[in-house]
Amino acid sequence: MKVSRKEAKVIRSAIREWQQSGLVDESLASRLDQNVEVMLFDWKKLAKYSFWIAVLCFLGSFFGLFAIAGFMSLVEAFMEWPYWLKFLFFLSASTVIFRIGYLLQKQSPEKLYRNEAVMLIGAISTLGVVYQLGQLLNQNTGHFSVLILLACLSYGVLGFVLRSPLIWLFSLISFGSWMGAETGYLSGWGAYYLGMNYPLRFAFLGVVMVLGTLSLEKVEPFKMFFKTTLVMGLLDLFLSLWIMSIFGNYGDINQWKVSGPMELLQWSVLFGVAALGAIFHGLKFDNGAMRGFGITFLFINLYTRYFEYFWDSSNKTIFFGILGLSFWVVGSKAEKIWNLGKGSHLFK
Repeated sequence: MKVSRKEAKVIRSAIREWQQSGLVDESLASRLDQNVEVMLFDWKKLAKYSFWIAVLCFLGSFFGLFAIAGFMSLVEAFMEWPYWLKFLFFLSASTVIFRIGYLLQKQSPEKLYRNEAVMLIGAISTLGVVYQLGQLLNQNTGHFSVLILLACLSYGVLGFVLRSPLIWLFSLISFGSWMGAETGYLSGWGAYYLGMNYPLRFAFLGVVMVLGTLSLEKVEPFKMFFKTTLVMGLLDLFLSLWIMSIFGNYGDINQWKVSGPMELLQWSVLFGVAALGAIFHGLKFDNGAMRGFGITFLFINLYTRYFEYFWDSSNKTIFFGILGLSFWVVGSKAEKIWNLGKGSHLFK
């Protein structure tokens, strides 16, 4: 059984606990320990980052072609094509790429990062499909959010059919972009929509995404998209609440400048309550994403409030000393939790 160093520590710690509690004898514990082989190099991470870098290099190579005179003439000729022909070109390219990705996924499902890298290329090509369709149907209305919604639906269907969390992530990003563009269009591109500025709108979007994701956690077809959707929802929620705790529900910088600290305090309190709620939920249901976001943004909230209210009047030496001490305490507590149950009498 080949595992990483971190995974080996967890497995061997469990074996040791089972032996100490009498669930397994010394002989079985020794055989289980010998079956654990530590990989000295994390090939999984190397594969992951290598494929992402490969895709970026391919994109860089493609854009580098624009420096070649002969290629530029081809691009200029391509730009002269009618929109319907360019739409069919990108549609055909995306179809072929996704077909290749699907076949590779069926053939070698264990090669996750290679398969997802192919899907990423297809997702990028799909942007060309949506853009050319928009040009083809352009009615000069300025209602471009319809195209973003089309991209969202396309990525959502493709992600679900191809069982690709990466394409599903494109769908979630597109959905957030559509919500921002659509509410901006409906409000005449003003600062408010239904009395909410952009951060408050995205905070509500985050709440809906998080609650919806948690309610679908046990639904089998959704399980592989659970973590991706939850993380995106938490990002929308906590980043928006952080901005709200600084700027409030203001859409004009002059209004914000004359606002008092107490007017923004309610958002800081709401930010803190949300972080504590995420920590509580993460601890109760063993949800690492909720727990991690809650702890991280609780610290961000506290230190942001310090900078707002005490930075000018405080001693910087004392401040950074307290900051360093707090992280030292956090590190010590984390190390203590990590070392719980570890011993040196059986496994090295």
